[in-house]
Amino acid sequence: MLDSIASHESAVRGYVRSFPAVFQSATGSWLTTHDGRRYLDFFAGAGALNYGHNNPLVKAALLEYIAADGVQHGLDLATEAKVGFLNTFTDTILRPRKLDYKLQFTGPTGTNAVEAATKLARKLKQRSHIVAFTNAYHGHSLGSLALTGNQYYHDEHYGSHNNVTHLPYDGYLGDFDTSLLLEKMLADSSSGLPKPAAVILETIQGEGGVRVAKVDWLRRVAELCQQHDVLLIVDDIQVGNGRTGTFFSFEPSGIKPDLVCLSKSIGGGLPMSLLLIKPECDGWSPGQHTGTFRGNNLAFVAGRALLSYWESDGFATRIAQSGQLIESRLCSLAARYPHSGFQVRGRGMIWGLDVQSGELAQQISSTAFEQGLVIETSGATDQVVKLLPPLTTEYQELQAGLDLLERAVEITLAKQSDSDQSALPQQPLVPAQPASPAQLVSLPIVSPLMISDYGN
Repeated sequence: MLDSIASHESAVRGYVRSFPAVFQSATGSWLTTHDGRRYLDFFAGAGALNYGHNNPLVKAALLEYIAADGVQHGLDLATEAKVGFLNTFTDTILRPRKLDYKLQFTGPTGTNAVEAATKLARKLKQRSHIVAFTNAYHGHSLGSLALTGNQYYHDEHYGSHNNVTHLPYDGYLGDFDTSLLLEKMLADSSSGLPKPAAVILETIQGEGGVRVAKVDWLRRVAELCQQHDVLLIVDDIQVGNGRTGTFFSFEPSGIKPDLVCLSKSIGGGLPMSLLLIKPECDGWSPGQHTGTFRGNNLAFVAGRALLSYWESDGFATRIAQSGQLIESRLCSLAARYPHSGFQVRGRGMIWGLDVQSGELAQQISSTAFEQGLVIETSGATDQVVKLLPPLTTEYQELQAGLDLLERAVEITLAKQSDSDQSALPQQPLVPAQPASPAQLVSLPIVSPLMISDYGN
């Protein structure tokens, strides 16, 4: 079947090259191939499956909706599914956080929300320039590519990259506070930076290598935007929807962006993308920004069902506990190889193991796949092994997946340099073999939290 993929699908295909298997079914944190092999999923559709594969709440809601001949495609017509999502999102997510936003449903994927945000900012401020940051990733349509930092997307034949300036992200210059550079350039009319319509940022750069912005840095950037009449756009497409432990990744900082981009997990695994707009910034005229699939009613139904996870604090508590487990295990893993320069970064349930080499990270990912774990890489040179397990992953499954990752690192380093004993751990890893699905029931459970404990 992989031969059929190679014969008929464009060479543009990517992930199937990293994970060469034909998958047939998926449940929770598990993927199963057509020949019965099972894989723990620490990839989660690049963050589109925060609530796991075939979440039972989504399945039940969709089956009921489809059986009742619910509207599937409605452009921006009023439908019961849309009204249900709007009301639930407002009551469950916005009001408890004292946030006031209008919702704009854009095209079906994250880059559409980014395009809408920058287009609206330019319209409102009557300025064309946008400030983005080093290592940023905002999507693959032309406007979003201009905002993305990686040099690969800035080839002169790839598209237009006018009217965007990239400034150093937090930590890019070591301990130097890069918000000072933004402050100076905005204040100096001879800095060469045109007054921008907006600043766009990710609070944690997922594709950029799991780089976490400090709370103080985010606050200073937000203050500078307000001081200079510049809109602040937060791209929460990958690290929103609970990935960092709070529904929005910017909540710990206390900032309230003018525009927020959401996609991926907001649709429960189905295509949906939306832009949150402060009411005073809702400057669109009717039909001024459109798209055929700007109202996926099946995604409204799925997304609404999953918002019930946020009806109590239990779900956020579970994410925090899972994140602590991942951080502890990764730090322990890095400490086993003191000469490697491994670094651990992350928050909530997005973590990165920076192994300082794209080749090494890819070898670890490939070895992990051979062991039964799906895990990807990120960063400027793909040097970071990135962990994005579903937020609903059980503790024993997390333990098993981390065992598989440790084993993959051990095997890869041993293969890479048998002669360099300093690269090998001083003590053998335990367990020496990854836990099989059948053995999971015997692994210790770190927390007794069950689905009923967080609002379902």
